[in-house]
Amino acid sequence: MPASLASLRFPKALDDRLQHLLDEQGRLGRLSAAQRREAEALVNIATTLSILKLGAEVKALKA
Repeated sequence: MPASLASLRFPKALDDRLQHLLDEQGRLGRLSAAQRREAEALVNIATTLSILKLGAEVKALKA
């Protein structure tokens, strides 16, 4: 896994959008089906980036 993966970041615009959806869910108590799918997709992307970044950091520590 390339060390450059350790510098991966969830883009601010996507983070802002996810935060907006979570705030809306907290305010309204629910999201529309489309908003829920969008939020789930954003969480999946953020999780995948975190796993890739962690893997790169572990590999760098072992090198």
